[in-house]
Amino acid sequence: MESEPVSAAPPWPPTDLRNPHALADKALRVRRMFAAIAKSYDLNNHIHSLGLDWHWRRVAVKLARINPTDVVADIACGTGDLTLAMARAGPRRVIGLDFCRPMLELAVAKLNRRTQRRNRTPSSPAADAAGQSRPQNGRVVFYQADALRLPLPDQSVDVVSIAFGIRNVAEWGRAIDEFYRVLKPAGRLLILEFSLPQALWLRHLYNFYFRRVLPRTASLISGDRTGAYQYLPASVNTFISGEELSQRMRAAGFQKVFRRSLTGGICVCYRGVRVA
Repeated sequence: MESEPVSAAPPWPPTDLRNPHALADKALRVRRMFAAIAKSYDLNNHIHSLGLDWHWRRVAVKLARINPTDVVADIACGTGDLTLAMARAGPRRVIGLDFCRPMLELAVAKLNRRTQRRNRTPSSPAADAAGQSRPQNGRVVFYQADALRLPLPDQSVDVVSIAFGIRNVAEWGRAIDEFYRVLKPAGRLLILEFSLPQALWLRHLYNFYFRRVLPRTASLISGDRTGAYQYLPASVNTFISGEELSQRMRAAGFQKVFRRSLTGGICVCYRGVRVA
């Protein structure tokens, strides 16, 4: 696996959070940020979403309409929660891809623990030299890879998923083109992403929690000094609208595009189909 970049400066000082998506080195900063918070990432997710992140992933899996012969590629898979949720739906193979090595190592360890519990056999090594996991069941595999350069052939997978990752990709429009490239005809794209509630009173309440409470409590839990939990609300509030994301999916060639608002609009699940 590729090693993580090292720098003494925090990736997200307050002066750079007015519009983090406009920064030329956004990808490098995001990668360093996730490397720093990897160990506490799952705990913070579950606590600060009040456990709703599990529900949101279940919705994405349901909308993927997975068949037993399907191959699924879960992009920006992080610690592998959506990857493993997709695997439980019964596809032939699931490939998790992320460009942050510490996150992938946790995903592989999580997979091996679950496989060990199921099979009651010793866990396998975390990863080989190429960055590929070696799970016992052979249906789930993890690779270190960039969302803009997926190591997958054209029209090779049936489902592409990305949960709370499209916002972090430096060139998110190019990533959607890349997702289209690797999908087979009739292949489905599922995007889970944070959004802002439509109801004004809920938006005010949400932003108070998101900007004032979460950054303090999440940073305390993680010991984070990168500015990761200041970046999170800033990146959501300055990202493109749901309609713009849907339009970009259509521009890439996706059809039957729709979005489902979840939990009052805090999260949105987008779905599109590659028809030809």
